[in-house]
Amino acid sequence: MSELQSQDRGRVISATNMLKIQRSAIGKVVFTLSGRIEAEDVAELQRLFDLEPVDRHLALNLKDVTLVDRDAVKFLARCEAKFIQLENCPPYIREWIEREKDRTSRRTQVNAQRRSEHRQNK
Repeated sequence: MSELQSQDRGRVISATNMLKIQRSAIGKVVFTLSGRIEAEDVAELQRLFDLEPVDRHLALNLKDVTLVDRDAVKFLARCEAKFIQLENCPPYIREWIEREKDRTSRRTQVNAQRRSEHRQNK
């Protein structure tokens, strides 16, 4: 799945037919993504994040992202919740992330309400 190459200014970490990931570290670690982000790419991105020291500031540059699926959007929303910056996020992806956050928030509220009602009925 992964193709590894070294370059002077940045490293191409992973390249698949659909997604290219390039890492650069000048002050903070920026993963520049190009192409499509799909469900199968999420695990690879998470693996790369996990390899970074805990105290490093991380960012995803999404300027060249052309397409995302729902799993990728959920992943990007979780990244923001973990204070990973989303740089150059295309407007349609930003809107979808916000909708996903709203959906998750509503689902959490409904579940909390159901648990509360369940406890009261015991």
